[in-house]
Amino acid sequence: MPEQKITTFLWFDDKAEEAAGFYTSLFPDSRIVEVQRYGEAGPGEVGSVMTVAFELAGQHYVALNGGPLFPFTEAISLQVNCDDQAEVDRLWAALTEGGQESDCGWLKDRYGLSWQITPRRLMELLGDPDRARAQRAMRAMLQMRKIDIQALEDAAADGGET
Repeated sequence: MPEQKITTFLWFDDKAEEAAGFYTSLFPDSRIVEVQRYGEAGPGEVGSVMTVAFELAGQHYVALNGGPLFPFTEAISLQVNCDDQAEVDRLWAALTEGGQESDCGWLKDRYGLSWQITPRRLMELLGDPDRARAQRAMRAMLQMRKIDIQALEDAAADGGET
């Protein structure tokens, strides 16, 4: 497999291996590739996990146990394009367990990493050539935490009024 030119590097306090294991359990075509440990040169404790190289849905990531110096913020998030409501519901439930819900399909997982759980249909509706439909879908989405595809469809169709 050719090497990915750009790899997302995630700085954890001390839970890189645990987080990588959790993330790889959620997505098909995912695996832990390699675990490197701190040696005598440090700065971590000898033998403790330094980095974990892993793949999520074929994308390469590296997780570092770098200590508490740089916590995650919402300035960076991982967006997951979901095919249907069942996938949205499954990922939302798993990633918010021990984490925190936010608005418009965003959440923070138990490790503090931000995710956007985005149904493909949302992006289709927001790009609808009928701008009134697109704006109704946008207004509906702005009222949601977890995205509800049927509620978006209803709002786009008639503003949610039946």
